Amino acid sequence: MSWSVAFAQIHRMERSDSARAEHSYNLNPVVVTGSGHHQRLKSTTTPVHVLSSQEMREQGITTLDGALTRMMPQVSMSPNSMGTFLRLNGLGNKYILILINGQKLTGDISNNVDLNRINMSRVKRIEVLDGAASSLYGSDAIAGVINIITDQPTSQLVSVASDTHVSGHGVLTQAVTLDVYKNGLGSYTSYTHDRADSYRTTDLEYDKGSDTETHQTIAPLFTGYRSHIVGQKFTYAPTEHLALNAGITYSHKLTDRPNTRPDITGGTDYEMRYKGLRWQVGGIYKFSNLNSLQADFTADHFSYGKLYDVATKKNAIGDYVQSKKQRSMEAQVKAILGLMSGATTIFGADWRKDFLTATSGNIDQSAYSVAAYGQHEMRVVSDLTASVGLRLTYHKTFNWHLTPKVSLMYAPGNFRVRATYSSGFRSPGLDELYYHYYSVNRGKPQIIFGNQSLSPEKSHYFALGAEYRDHVIAVSVTGYINRISDMVVRHNITVDDDALTMLHAEFPEMTADEAGRLERYSLYQNSDRGDVKGVQGNVSVNVTRDINLSAHYVYTYARTRTDGVWTMLERSIRHAATLAANYHHSWGNYSLHVNLNGRLQSKTYYPDYEDAPGYGVWNLNTTHTYHGIKHLLLEASLGVDNVLDKVDRRIDSSLRKYALYSPGRMVVAGLKICFK
Repeated sequence: MSWSVAFAQIHRMERSDSARAEHSYNLNPVVVTGSGHHQRLKSTTTPVHVLSSQEMREQGITTLDGALTRMMPQVSMSPNSMGTFLRLNGLGNKYILILINGQKLTGDISNNVDLNRINMSRVKRIEVLDGAASSLYGSDAIAGVINIITDQPTSQLVSVASDTHVSGHGVLTQAVTLDVYKNGLGSYTSYTHDRADSYRTTDLEYDKGSDTETHQTIAPLFTGYRSHIVGQKFTYAPTEHLALNAGITYSHKLTDRPNTRPDITGGTDYEMRYKGLRWQVGGIYKFSNLNSLQADFTADHFSYGKLYDVATKKNAIGDYVQSKKQRSMEAQVKAILGLMSGATTIFGADWRKDFLTATSGNIDQSAYSVAAYGQHEMRVVSDLTASVGLRLTYHKTFNWHLTPKVSLMYAPGNFRVRATYSSGFRSPGLDELYYHYYSVNRGKPQIIFGNQSLSPEKSHYFALGAEYRDHVIAVSVTGYINRISDMVVRHNITVDDDALTMLHAEFPEMTADEAGRLERYSLYQNSDRGDVKGVQGNVSVNVTRDINLSAHYVYTYARTRTDGVWTMLERSIRHAATLAANYHHSWGNYSLHVNLNGRLQSKTYYPDYEDAPGYGVWNLNTTHTYHGIKHLLLEASLGVDNVLDKVDRRIDSSLRKYALYSPGRMVVAGLKICFK
């Protein structure tokens, strides 16, 4: 695995006779997210974690959440019917900025990221930047940035590839790509289909109001789905100085849940349907190797709602009721300049406008922001590099914000010492400002009010780290503090008679039976502050040319204070680690890779619920590559997920949450065929 100065990025080097493929461990890949321009990992003053496509294939990983949770202990996921709840270093979805090639991905479902919109067949690498990064990336980059870098070959070729992976519980991933490149013109076409069945780890749940009496249910712990992604991208480089690109991606996802039944609880009358359409145009002009100007425009549309497959009093089978529609437009211009010897200067500007229409939340609003930023990185004296950045942002609702960043790196020989301060901010979302939300789930109302008096969230991030590496070992340790003021939280208010009168007036459609089931409603408000402290430790050892061992540990202490009372941040995890052992060897035209990886974590905190217990899950994957046929590559994989069959079989209750969602041990098989 490739981490900030500690992970190993695995790649293959073909000998001139192509008779044998050797395996090496490159600890110095090219990255772009930390500094905003391409540079070697060892040269960036801000550490970045890098996950390569080769690593993901060798671990049998086909999804973004699988890559992040198996390879990065500071990331955790909680899948549900409303998307995937993502956490990075103790902070949740809305504090994590997800980019595709540097442009923000729009679209969330109740603050849950729809990761199924990301076409993994095109991913070249994933770069993860910890901590506040608003000086380069603006709002939302408080916990960190996940930048997904896609690939488009630029050698003279016509390539057709099919990549299939299957495992238990109906899991199937099928990706087909067609790439054509000639004389500076490239066309890259892809189609991906993902599917998985719903499942439970126990058939029982507790009766309402009881901790002893149970009944059977079909409500899924993991919600099945069917998704499709179609992508097309064109590139054109008429000269060595100019490169243009344009692309479009369409995504469609439909949940696959058990239908409502009269004889058992847990079914639903409808499936959730999600649609996304994203298109982008851009270009870069290189004046020289050190000076370039690039511009991009991205439009992103995302919507979801209820598609009924059971007839109800109000809806027939096939009726679609839209819940939420989000749109965004973003324009960026950036100049990367080598104005001084040994220095890189960046100037940039961007404009962004977001739209939100939510039927259930009674919202039809928009907001825009404009920003200008600059960053200068230079070698101050021998072995000492400094980077200083500043961003000025104007937001329609929250006016002006200034976010600075300063980082230093002292690099004598094989050692690196890095120190970083960066500030971040997050403008409250349109839903947090304007929601007037009423919904009924299994007869129980859910009510959420927005708050137009909210203040923006601000953060101050400090990190200090040291590392040593050579061709055999890489070791690093980093400590950090991330302090957030005015965190926006949903405050739960107990319903009394006065509140019930107010809620009836706000939502006259609420029936008497629904009102009788209503225990509390929610209001967005600013808490006093959040405080996250942590330590990351990483080690990677090349035992031999064919064997690499790595271990990565994260300690996170994440709290929030409201009305003077400190509580643990929901879904935060105190201790987590990922471990991996890799073996690679080639015999003639055949190569074997064996990967054993594990994730271990302590309990997950739920302040208002029962904490979810910790667990340890191990996965084994083998990859078999044959490249002895001209123009043909065959790569088969066979493995076992959750080798030790760890399953959380606790019975559902209204006060119980989960951290481990695995259904148990599963065999995983894959086959990739590529014609060139």
